[in-house]
Amino acid sequence: MRAEEVYDWLIASSSSSAADAFDVHVAASIIGLAFAEAEEEGRDRLDAVGLDRAAFLDLAAILFPACAPVLAAQVDPRAIEVTPEEQSVRDILGIYSSDAGRLQTHFIAMISRRCQSPHHLWQDLGLRSRAELRELMTRRFAPLARKNSQDMKWKKFLYRMVCGSEGFTLCAAPVCSDCDEFHICFGAEDGESRLARNARAVAANGNEPIALPEAAE
Repeated sequence: MRAEEVYDWLIASSSSSAADAFDVHVAASIIGLAFAEAEEEGRDRLDAVGLDRAAFLDLAAILFPACAPVLAAQVDPRAIEVTPEEQSVRDILGIYSSDAGRLQTHFIAMISRRCQSPHHLWQDLGLRSRAELRELMTRRFAPLARKNSQDMKWKKFLYRMVCGSEGFTLCAAPVCSDCDEFHICFGAEDGESRLARNARAVAANGNEPIALPEAAE
């Protein structure tokens, strides 16, 4: 499965939606990459996305109405297990949320699930750059973005917030500038978009792209 083809299909299916274009882009990026990962790793698609079936179809109805019926046939009604660690990230995002709507709840769940992956957060969300992640956090979690005034890496920052809220000490350094591992938390988050990497790998292996139905008019 090619993540960027799923992305393109979802974007085409958003034309009848009144949703914000950036929200559509972020959700399509997450779903495209998550679906591709699930196929490659033999996982359930919704497990990779981080939403149960009802929440996923609600997200699709809001952002991708033209393909919602097709998506309904492609996902199973399986329960999504949320670990205590993931729930803690959900809680932090909820506390510092800029919105209380249904769509915000879905973004919180997806971001928290993708935080469990091993790459930079912007890459694990399928975004094009760290700048897009900063825009996402500023738009949807403005109080949290203001707290990250030193521009700490977002996964590091979120888990620092989790530890602080639960009474743990994340590190022994009195201030970040005194820490010998400063670069680990604040270093550059360079790299390639995982959607682009997925496309290159598929091309190199000669795999056929997934056959996607046309979006409904």
